[in-house]
Amino acid sequence: MATQILPSPAEVLNFMWDEIRLDTLSRHTLYESFAISLGRLVIGFSIAMVVGTAIGLLMGLSRSAEYFLYDTVVVTLAIPSLVWGLMTGLLFGFGNKAPIITVIAVGIPFVILNVLEGVKNSPKELSDMARSFNVPRRRVVRHVLIPSLLPFLFAALRYGFANGWKGLVLAEVFASSNGAGWTIRYWYDAHRGQGVIGYALFFVLFALFIERGVFERMSRRVFRWRPSLAHLQVVEEAVPDEKDAEGVAKDRERVR
Repeated sequence: MATQILPSPAEVLNFMWDEIRLDTLSRHTLYESFAISLGRLVIGFSIAMVVGTAIGLLMGLSRSAEYFLYDTVVVTLAIPSLVWGLMTGLLFGFGNKAPIITVIAVGIPFVILNVLEGVKNSPKELSDMARSFNVPRRRVVRHVLIPSLLPFLFAALRYGFANGWKGLVLAEVFASSNGAGWTIRYWYDAHRGQGVIGYALFFVLFALFIERGVFERMSRRVFRWRPSLAHLQVVEEAVPDEKDAEGVAKDRERVR
Protein backbone atom coordinates (compact mmCIF):
# COMPACT_ATOMS: atom_id res chain seq x y z
CA MET A 1 0.00 0.00 0.00
CA ALA A 2 1.47 3.37 -1.02
CA THR A 3 2.22 6.07 1.55
CA GLN A 4 3.66 9.58 1.33
CA ILE A 5 7.12 8.08 1.90
CA LEU A 6 7.16 4.58 0.43
CA PRO A 7 5.78 3.65 -3.00
CA SER A 8 3.46 0.73 -3.52
CA PRO A 9 4.77 -2.59 -4.88
CA ALA A 10 2.89 -1.88 -8.12
CA GLU A 11 4.74 1.42 -8.56
CA VAL A 12 8.08 -0.27 -7.96
CA LEU A 13 7.31 -3.04 -10.44
CA ASN A 14 6.10 -0.54 -13.03
CA PHE A 15 9.29 1.46 -12.59
CA MET A 16 11.43 -1.66 -13.00
CA TRP A 17 9.52 -2.68 -16.12
CA ASP A 18 10.01 0.79 -17.60
CA GLU A 19 13.75 0.57 -16.91
CA ILE A 20 13.94 -2.84 -18.54
CA ARG A 21 12.12 -1.40 -21.59
CA LEU A 22 14.67 1.48 -21.67
CA ASP A 23 11.95 4.00 -20.81
CA THR A 24 13.93 6.07 -18.30
CA LEU A 25 14.54 9.67 -17.28
CA SER A 26 18.08 8.93 -16.11
CA ARG A 27 21.17 9.89 -18.09
CA HIS A 28 21.99 6.22 -18.69
CA THR A 29 19.78 3.20 -19.22
CA LEU A 30 19.71 0.25 -16.85
CA TYR A 31 21.96 -1.81 -19.09
CA GLU A 32 24.47 1.00 -19.63
CA SER A 33 24.70 1.67 -15.89
CA PHE A 34 25.33 -1.97 -14.99
CA ALA A 35 27.78 -2.37 -17.89
CA ILE A 36 29.83 0.58 -16.62
CA SER A 37 29.82 -0.78 -13.06
CA LEU A 38 30.62 -4.32 -14.16
CA GLY A 39 33.58 -3.12 -16.23
CA ARG A 40 35.01 -1.28 -13.23
CA LEU A 41 34.39 -4.30 -11.02
CA VAL A 42 36.17 -6.70 -13.39
CA ILE A 43 39.20 -4.41 -13.73
CA GLY A 44 39.49 -3.73 -10.01
CA PHE A 45 38.96 -7.27 -8.84
CA SER A 46 41.29 -8.75 -11.47
CA ILE A 47 44.05 -6.54 -10.05
CA ALA A 48 43.04 -7.53 -6.51
CA MET A 49 43.21 -11.25 -7.40
CA VAL A 50 46.68 -10.99 -8.96
CA VAL A 51 48.20 -8.80 -6.22
CA GLY A 52 46.40 -10.60 -3.38
CA THR A 53 47.45 -14.05 -4.63
CA ALA A 54 51.09 -12.97 -4.90
CA ILE A 55 51.10 -11.48 -1.39
CA GLY A 56 49.24 -14.46 0.06
CA LEU A 57 51.74 -16.90 -1.45
CA LEU A 58 54.62 -14.80 -0.12
CA MET A 59 53.10 -14.79 3.38
CA GLY A 60 52.35 -18.49 3.24
CA LEU A 61 55.85 -19.47 2.13
CA SER A 62 57.76 -17.01 4.34
CA ARG A 63 57.25 -16.72 8.10
CA SER A 64 58.96 -13.35 8.22
CA ALA A 65 56.65 -11.96 5.51
CA GLU A 66 53.60 -13.28 7.35
CA TYR A 67 54.80 -11.76 10.64
CA PHE A 68 55.46 -8.41 8.95
CA LEU A 69 52.26 -8.15 6.86
CA TYR A 70 49.55 -10.05 8.75
CA ASP A 71 48.41 -7.23 11.05
CA THR A 72 48.31 -4.78 8.14
CA VAL A 73 46.07 -7.14 6.15
CA VAL A 74 43.71 -7.65 9.10
CA VAL A 75 43.45 -3.90 9.70
CA THR A 76 42.76 -3.32 5.99
CA LEU A 77 40.04 -5.98 6.10
CA ALA A 78 38.39 -4.23 9.06
CA ILE A 79 38.02 -0.90 7.23
CA PRO A 80 34.38 -0.57 6.02
CA SER A 81 33.68 -0.22 2.32
CA LEU A 82 32.00 3.12 3.00
CA VAL A 83 35.28 4.53 4.32
CA TRP A 84 37.17 3.34 1.24
CA GLY A 85 34.54 4.90 -1.01
CA LEU A 86 34.77 8.26 0.74
CA MET A 87 38.57 8.25 0.92
CA THR A 88 39.08 7.37 -2.74
CA GLY A 89 36.48 9.95 -3.75
CA LEU A 90 38.36 12.66 -1.84
CA LEU A 91 41.71 11.59 -3.29
CA PHE A 92 40.79 10.90 -6.92
CA GLY A 93 37.57 12.83 -7.48
CA PHE A 94 34.85 11.83 -9.92
CA GLY A 95 35.66 9.28 -12.59
CA ASN A 96 36.82 5.68 -12.88
CA LYS A 97 39.78 5.75 -10.50
CA ALA A 98 37.90 6.02 -7.21
CA PRO A 99 35.49 3.08 -7.84
CA ILE A 100 38.24 0.83 -9.23
CA ILE A 101 40.67 1.56 -6.39
CA THR A 102 37.85 0.96 -3.89
CA VAL A 103 37.27 -2.49 -5.39
CA ILE A 104 41.00 -3.22 -5.19
CA ALA A 105 41.23 -2.09 -1.56
CA VAL A 106 38.15 -4.06 -0.51
CA GLY A 107 39.04 -7.24 -2.43
CA ILE A 108 42.77 -7.66 -1.71
CA PRO A 109 42.47 -8.60 2.01
CA PHE A 110 39.96 -11.37 1.24
CA VAL A 111 42.25 -12.82 -1.41
CA ILE A 112 45.39 -12.60 0.76
CA LEU A 113 43.85 -14.33 3.78
CA ASN A 114 42.25 -17.11 1.70
CA VAL A 115 45.48 -17.81 -0.18
CA LEU A 116 47.44 -17.74 3.10
CA GLU A 117 45.09 -20.32 4.64
CA GLY A 118 45.30 -22.40 1.48
CA VAL A 119 49.10 -22.53 1.66
CA LYS A 120 48.95 -23.47 5.34
CA ASN A 121 46.45 -26.26 4.63
CA SER A 122 48.36 -27.73 1.70
CA PRO A 123 49.26 -31.42 2.30
CA LYS A 124 52.58 -31.40 4.14
CA GLU A 125 53.15 -35.11 3.43
CA LEU A 126 53.22 -34.53 -0.32
CA SER A 127 55.60 -31.59 0.08
CA ASP A 128 57.93 -33.67 2.25
CA MET A 129 57.81 -36.54 -0.24
CA ALA A 130 58.63 -34.19 -3.11
CA ARG A 131 61.53 -32.76 -1.13
CA SER A 132 62.81 -36.28 -0.39
CA PHE A 133 62.82 -37.16 -4.10
CA ASN A 134 64.39 -33.80 -5.05
CA VAL A 135 61.38 -32.70 -7.10
CA PRO A 136 61.98 -29.18 -8.49
CA ARG A 137 60.17 -26.44 -6.59
CA ARG A 138 58.40 -25.30 -9.76
CA ARG A 139 56.78 -28.71 -10.16
CA VAL A 140 55.85 -28.84 -6.47
CA VAL A 141 54.09 -25.49 -6.76
CA ARG A 142 52.31 -26.58 -9.96
CA HIS A 143 51.25 -30.10 -8.97
CA VAL A 144 50.90 -29.88 -5.17
CA LEU A 145 50.42 -26.31 -4.00
CA ILE A 146 48.13 -24.92 -6.71
CA PRO A 147 45.62 -27.85 -6.66
CA SER A 148 45.35 -27.56 -2.87
CA LEU A 149 44.83 -23.80 -3.24
CA LEU A 150 41.94 -24.05 -5.71
CA PRO A 151 39.11 -24.23 -3.12
CA PHE A 152 40.57 -21.27 -1.25
CA LEU A 153 41.09 -19.26 -4.45
CA PHE A 154 37.51 -19.94 -5.47
CA ALA A 155 36.27 -18.81 -2.04
CA ALA A 156 38.36 -15.65 -2.39
CA LEU A 157 36.90 -15.07 -5.85
CA ARG A 158 33.29 -15.55 -4.72
CA TYR A 159 33.28 -13.54 -1.49
CA GLY A 160 35.83 -10.96 -2.60
CA PHE A 161 33.77 -10.30 -5.72
CA ALA A 162 30.63 -9.79 -3.63
CA ASN A 163 32.36 -7.39 -1.25
CA GLY A 164 34.03 -5.61 -4.14
CA TRP A 165 30.59 -5.07 -5.71
CA LYS A 166 29.29 -3.48 -2.50
CA GLY A 167 32.33 -1.24 -2.26
CA LEU A 168 31.98 -0.28 -5.92
CA VAL A 169 28.36 0.79 -5.52
CA LEU A 170 29.22 2.93 -2.48
CA ALA A 171 32.13 4.55 -4.33
CA GLU A 172 29.87 5.32 -7.29
CA VAL A 173 27.32 6.93 -4.98
CA PHE A 174 29.90 9.38 -3.65
CA ALA A 175 32.55 9.67 -6.35
CA SER A 176 31.14 9.00 -9.80
CA SER A 177 28.93 10.57 -12.42
CA ASN A 178 27.72 7.29 -13.90
CA GLY A 179 27.27 3.62 -13.06
CA ALA A 180 24.68 1.70 -11.03
CA GLY A 181 25.61 3.37 -7.75
CA TRP A 182 25.31 6.85 -9.23
CA THR A 183 21.92 5.96 -10.73
CA ILE A 184 20.46 4.97 -7.36
CA ARG A 185 21.68 8.30 -5.96
CA TYR A 186 20.07 10.04 -8.94
CA TRP A 187 16.68 8.60 -8.07
CA TYR A 188 17.25 9.40 -4.39
CA ASP A 189 17.99 13.05 -5.21
CA ALA A 190 14.90 13.11 -7.44
CA HIS A 191 12.78 11.88 -4.47
CA ARG A 192 11.61 8.86 -6.43
CA GLY A 193 11.28 6.10 -3.87
CA GLN A 194 10.30 3.57 -6.52
CA GLY A 195 13.60 4.29 -8.26
CA VAL A 196 15.64 3.67 -5.12
CA ILE A 197 13.79 0.46 -4.22
CA GLY A 198 13.70 -0.69 -7.84
CA TYR A 199 17.45 -0.35 -8.28
CA ALA A 200 18.02 -2.08 -4.94
CA LEU A 201 16.03 -5.02 -6.33
CA PHE A 202 18.08 -4.86 -9.53
CA PHE A 203 21.20 -5.20 -7.35
CA VAL A 204 19.69 -8.30 -5.74
CA LEU A 205 18.82 -9.83 -9.10
CA PHE A 206 22.30 -9.05 -10.40
CA ALA A 207 23.89 -10.73 -7.36
CA LEU A 208 21.72 -13.82 -7.83
CA PHE A 209 22.61 -13.97 -11.52
CA ILE A 210 26.35 -13.80 -10.76
CA GLU A 211 26.06 -16.42 -8.01
CA ARG A 212 23.82 -18.91 -9.82
CA GLY A 213 24.72 -18.24 -13.41
CA VAL A 214 28.48 -17.75 -13.09
CA PHE A 215 30.03 -18.91 -9.82
CA GLU A 216 27.89 -22.01 -9.32
CA ARG A 217 28.55 -23.23 -12.87
CA MET A 218 32.22 -22.39 -12.52
CA SER A 219 32.36 -24.33 -9.25
CA ARG A 220 30.80 -27.43 -10.83
CA ARG A 221 33.26 -27.27 -13.71
CA VAL A 222 36.40 -26.59 -11.64
CA PHE A 223 35.59 -29.20 -8.98
CA ARG A 224 34.01 -31.84 -11.20
CA TRP A 225 36.81 -34.22 -10.18
CA ARG A 226 35.39 -34.33 -6.65
CA PRO A 227 33.17 -37.37 -5.94
CA SER A 228 29.58 -36.49 -5.13
CA LEU A 229 27.93 -37.45 -1.82
CA ALA A 230 25.81 -40.06 -3.59
CA HIS A 231 28.91 -41.61 -5.13
CA LEU A 232 30.64 -41.70 -1.74
CA GLN A 233 27.59 -43.38 -0.19
CA VAL A 234 27.58 -46.05 -2.90
CA VAL A 235 31.29 -46.69 -2.35
CA GLU A 236 30.82 -46.95 1.42
CA GLU A 237 27.98 -49.43 0.96
CA ALA A 238 30.06 -51.46 -1.48
CA VAL A 239 33.05 -51.72 0.88
CA PRO A 240 32.25 -54.06 3.82
CA ASP A 241 33.37 -53.01 7.26
CA GLU A 242 35.88 -54.99 9.32
CA LYS A 243 33.33 -57.11 11.18
CA ASP A 244 31.58 -58.11 7.95
CA ALA A 245 34.91 -59.02 6.41
CA GLU A 246 35.78 -61.24 9.38
CA GLY A 247 32.39 -62.95 9.17
CA VAL A 248 32.84 -63.64 5.46
CA ALA A 249 36.29 -65.09 6.11
CA LYS A 250 34.95 -67.42 8.87
CA ASP A 251 32.12 -68.65 6.63
CA ARG A 252 34.65 -69.46 3.91
CA GLU A 253 36.75 -71.45 6.39
CA ARG A 254 33.72 -73.45 7.52
CA VAL A 255 32.85 -74.29 3.91
CA ARG A 256 36.42 -75.51 3.32
